Amino acid sequence: MSFLVRVVLPDTPGSLGKLAAAFGSVGVNIESVDAVEQSLDGTVTDDIVVTLPPGVLPDTIFSAALQLPGVDIDSIRPFSGRVDRRGQIILLAAVAEERTSHAKAMQRLVDTLPQSMTSGWAIVLRNDDVMRRVAASSAAPEDDGSAPAHVDIDAARILQPDTESWIPERWTLLDASLCIAPIGKTGLLLVIGRPGGPDFLASEVEHIGSLCTIVGSMLQ
Repeated sequence: MSFLVRVVLPDTPGSLGKLAAAFGSVGVNIESVDAVEQSLDGTVTDDIVVTLPPGVLPDTIFSAALQLPGVDIDSIRPFSGRVDRRGQIILLAAVAEERTSHAKAMQRLVDTLPQSMTSGWAIVLRNDDVMRRVAASSAAPEDDGSAPAHVDIDAARILQPDTESWIPERWTLLDASLCIAPIGKTGLLLVIGRPGGPDFLASEVEHIGSLCTIVGSMLQ
C-alpha cells in the first residue's frame, strides 16, 4: 500500500539520503519526492510517496524517521500514484484545449489537479449571487444542494470551517484541509480538499493562486 508522508527535515546535505536509508532498513520503498517548502529556520518540507511491504504497518514509517535527529513527520495518509508537479503542464494543456467551454475546461482541471497538488479532491464553483457547482473530481464530496451566498474571494487562501459558516459540512469530513482561489476574473472559484491533511503551506497556497491566474487568463 502507498502512503503520502509529509516530513520536515534539516536542510543540509545528506539529510534526505539518511532518511531514505532509514526507510529502506525497515522495507519502506520511496516512490517519489517533492520539495514543498524551504523555511528560514533551516528546515525543508518534503512530500514523499512510499510503499510498504505486506504486513508492515504505517507506524513503521514514524519509527524509522524519528530515529534521525531533526526529522519530524507532519502527516501520513493513503495515496495512490506519485507526486509529479509536471502534471500541471498536462493540466494547462488540457484546459487550453477546452478553453471555449468553461464547463469542459473546469472538468479537465478538477480531474487532473488533485494528483499534482497531493490532494484528495477539487471542486469549481461559479460565484454569482449564490454559489453553484460547475465541476467536481470523482472523489469530491457529493453536492448537498446548498447554494451559499456570494463570498468575496480576492486571492488564494486557506478556508476556516470553524469561522466561515457558508462552507458545506461535507467538505470538512475527515478533518479535511481546504484551500480556495479565484480563477482569474472569470467569476469561478477553485476549492481543493485534503481529507486527513496535511495543512496547505503558504508556498502551496501561493502556487495554487498562480496556477488559477494562468487558467483564468486562458478562459477569457
